[in-house]
Amino acid sequence: MRKQYHFRNSPQGLLARDVDRPVERSGDFARETLKLTGIRELDEPFWSNDGPQMTCRKVVEHVRLIHDADLAFPVILSSDGRVMDGMHRICKALLQGKDHVEAVRFYHDPQPDYIGVKPDDLPYSDD
Repeated sequence: MRKQYHFRNSPQGLLARDVDRPVERSGDFARETLKLTGIRELDEPFWSNDGPQMTCRKVVEHVRLIHDADLAFPVILSSDGRVMDGMHRICKALLQGKDHVEAVRFYHDPQPDYIGVKPDDLPYSDD
């Protein structure tokens, strides 16, 4: 699978975190039940908010990722409750008519791996 990043706009520029780091660091966090109605990102632009509009082909790519998502893994939340990893799992739960997902939460967010770097300029190799 292609390298994934969590992006967040900030006064310093775009913050990018390699998703592998929060996944590894949150492995022992206590799980909590997260109601889907509390996930702000479901009603906000998420995958194409700063880039080009999503084509139908891009939508299909995301549908495949949603279909393949494994709900056994918890969603990872930042300290302010925003989704750091797991939006495809959230969408799968929504499609399946579920009203919640399991989640873990950072109380102190990990430092970004990149600041002010455009997404297309980040390394995407898994090597």
